[in-house]
Amino acid sequence: AHMGHYTGLLHLGREAYGARDLPLHVSARMAGFLRGNDPWRTMLDQGSFRLATLTPGEPVALADDLSVEAFAVPHRDEYSDTLGFVVRGPRRALLFLPDIDKWERWDERVEDRLADVDVALLDGTFYAAWELPGRDLAEIPHPFVVESIARFQSLPADERAKVVFTHLNHTNPVADPDSPEAAAVRAAGMAVAREGQRIGL
Repeated sequence: AHMGHYTGLLHLGREAYGARDLPLHVSARMAGFLRGNDPWRTMLDQGSFRLATLTPGEPVALADDLSVEAFAVPHRDEYSDTLGFVVRGPRRALLFLPDIDKWERWDERVEDRLADVDVALLDGTFYAAWELPGRDLAEIPHPFVVESIARFQSLPADERAKVVFTHLNHTNPVADPDSPEAAAVRAAGMAVAREGQRIGL
């Protein structure tokens, strides 16, 4: 329940898109947040969308050969919890962790999650601490790209090749594929997500 993640729901209301009965897949805590606060409560009452509650650890079938499973991850949970996802297709699986706290705040090893998938879209919000001068980065606890590179450098090349950084802040230099920082990601055997990129499963 951070501003950049749910305020876009406003554009589904009757004054804009006019959605009807659109399913929102959310955690139980996020469902409570939406039901308890306007304008989301009003949009629910008007039928713009309906809540479909996700239970961590229980896969949801999207098709006969496609499922998504949510799991809890640590990340500034003032108003709601935060979920990561594993999407399983007929041949491959994808890990989606775009908005998380630093790896040392986890109760599990992300390397174990990596080992279980073929592609991992990971939080790459900031490249390094110097991007936000004057801010207390303890209040913005995303793992820096440089920290993830250091953490994963001892993994075999095929494991590192699964890592694709996403959720880039506008200050992040890896968004420019010609930057030295983007080159450092590639040299580490990892990648940066591209707009419009498709990953087959």
